[in-house]
Amino acid sequence: MIFCQRHLFSIPEEVTYLNCAFTAPLLDSAQAAGRSALQAKQAPWTIAAQDFFDITEAVRKLFAALINCPADHVAIIPAVSYGIALAAKNIAVGEGERIVLLEDQFPSNVYSWQQVAAAQNAIINTVQRPLNSDWSAAVLDTIDDSTAVVAVPNCHWTDGTLLDLVRIGQKCRAVDAALVVDGSQSLGAMPLAVDTVQPDFLVTAAHKWLLGPYSYGFCYVAPRWHNGEPLEENWMNRAGSEDLSRLVDYQKNYQPGARRFDVGEVSNFILAPIARAALQQLLQWRVEEISVRLQAITAAIAERAGRLGLRICPANLRSPHLIGLTLRDGKAKELAAQLNAENIFVSVRGNSIRIAPHLYNTHADIDRLFSVLEASLR
Repeated sequence: MIFCQRHLFSIPEEVTYLNCAFTAPLLDSAQAAGRSALQAKQAPWTIAAQDFFDITEAVRKLFAALINCPADHVAIIPAVSYGIALAAKNIAVGEGERIVLLEDQFPSNVYSWQQVAAAQNAIINTVQRPLNSDWSAAVLDTIDDSTAVVAVPNCHWTDGTLLDLVRIGQKCRAVDAALVVDGSQSLGAMPLAVDTVQPDFLVTAAHKWLLGPYSYGFCYVAPRWHNGEPLEENWMNRAGSEDLSRLVDYQKNYQPGARRFDVGEVSNFILAPIARAALQQLLQWRVEEISVRLQAITAAIAERAGRLGLRICPANLRSPHLIGLTLRDGKAKELAAQLNAENIFVSVRGNSIRIAPHLYNTHADIDRLFSVLEASLR
């Protein structure tokens, strides 16, 4: 089992940061990579034409290793909304067909589908939050022959309640529906293998559980969509663009695989090295090991929260790394403010305090959290 890794971050001793689902602190190694990247941009004469491609391919391969797929299946994007828009542009939805979403789903995986539904006279089918927290059963019951798209996360962003993407993917394939997954609140903290889930598109931001920079992300694109339409046309996603001296020999063909979907200026000399350093560390730790440690932390939080009378999702239905503590009196914002005043940082989502630890958290952090909770909830 992996042990506490706080020494690899620059988090002050007096700070208890339990908010990785909001945005992660950078690793010291990622900070160093960012500083080096800024210094390199100060001296652009040191940047070669091949550098535009080498950093991109390095990061692409690292993310592909994280989700167990070929690098050719990965596009580099600036945001989840960009990847969802890619999916919405390429997946055909007919009149009267249904798009399955979750109640209170993160908006980046909602707005594009609302536009599709309006344009195609399709139907948004919103699965209501189940009283027993079993999203998987509720989603599976909703999918039928009229379903064109199921667009869901691996776990709900407000409280970490799980969805069984393997079973959902099987049901989608049985009715010829596309599966689009927002992995922002799971990739990097819990294992996900695309060869098992078989999504059509899997999108994530880098700045949360991937410990990377903001405005950077990834989109897995299944091979069946590799001849699809990109959101934009840029010089780098066309064949032969490695030869900068021949760029005006305009090309009809695209770069192979999912590269045609890369965002413009994909090289991103500042953010890409930060993402590379973070992915290298995650792969060294191994996501399976990260998940085991985080599950031990959230289990300890759940046990102590239960003693305080807070409502929590059953253990078999929650993710290993993210847990919501629901207050019965609806005063989550006030309680979060008290915590923040003590340098204990969490998020409020609905009536829940969302706790999102990572490997930098210690037993002392959890004790500090509950010292405030116990005093406030007596």
